Amino acid sequence: MQVYQGLDTIKKTFDNPAVTIGNFDGVHLGHQALFRKVVSISRSKDGDAVAITFDPHPLKMLRPDSPPKLISTLDQKIELISEAGIEHLILLPFTMELAATSAVEFVDRILHRIIGVEDLVVGYDYACGKGRQGDINFLKKQGDLLGFKVHVVPPITIDGMVVSSTKVRGLVAQGEMRQVRLLLGRYYQIRGIVQVGKRRGGKVVGFPTANLNFEKEDLCPKTGVYVVQVLHEDRCYGGVLNIGYNPTFGDQRLTAETHIFDFNKNIYGHPIRVNIIQRIRDEQKFAGPKELAAQIFKDVETARLILANESDLSES
Repeated sequence: MQVYQGLDTIKKTFDNPAVTIGNFDGVHLGHQALFRKVVSISRSKDGDAVAITFDPHPLKMLRPDSPPKLISTLDQKIELISEAGIEHLILLPFTMELAATSAVEFVDRILHRIIGVEDLVVGYDYACGKGRQGDINFLKKQGDLLGFKVHVVPPITIDGMVVSSTKVRGLVAQGEMRQVRLLLGRYYQIRGIVQVGKRRGGKVVGFPTANLNFEKEDLCPKTGVYVVQVLHEDRCYGGVLNIGYNPTFGDQRLTAETHIFDFNKNIYGHPIRVNIIQRIRDEQKFAGPKELAAQIFKDVETARLILANESDLSES
């Protein structure tokens, strides 16, 4: 997939392009339905499959005091869009100037003249331009005027839930990772570089951990203990993850501490990816390391049973 950093990097219109536009945070099943439609149309016309997204997320600019916590990093979003079969991804820097662009100008200048859209694929609730003026009816009228067709993808519903980024964020915050997986079509994943922690996991408790730090803008699952998969150097390991403040030792910083099964490597400074499968208990304060170790031993047994019965051990 070719990635374009802004409109200035596009030197000519695309070939018979089918185009979709959105924030695509999380690349959930609703977004994937848009991409499937784009790929299907582009292949039927021997044209280009194009997606347009924004960086940063528009609400970081429009609501700086309460920006959304993002389901996926930009790098992860690009990976997932590429895996969906999109051939060209345009990253539009979201500025206040872009936010002030009218729907008419957005469609005429960007979609029509720069990209050359022939088929526009949008979700049922999509709108573009300043104040979201460019709703579905507007886009269809512009399509008739400028010579492109608008395809509207209906909402995707799973187990009575309409798939949306807002719904996914809410479920992650509640620790409902099984339901999150239903809406994403994959496990929720956190990524990072393994940090040097307090070094208590192995020496004091008897269960060494790989530690990741959360930043305030990260979408953090509810504190507690989770069954996970850990991806490191193209291998997948089982594990248990504690998200929280480690109350037994009185820590203050929110961290993700993962004990990786059947693993004995020094990976400080290494990147890892952690697929979060299921929450198994609340974070607890114990009387000391001995009691904590006894509970972790039980957590490991529980996690191994869950992993053994997991139907899809995908390494996404």
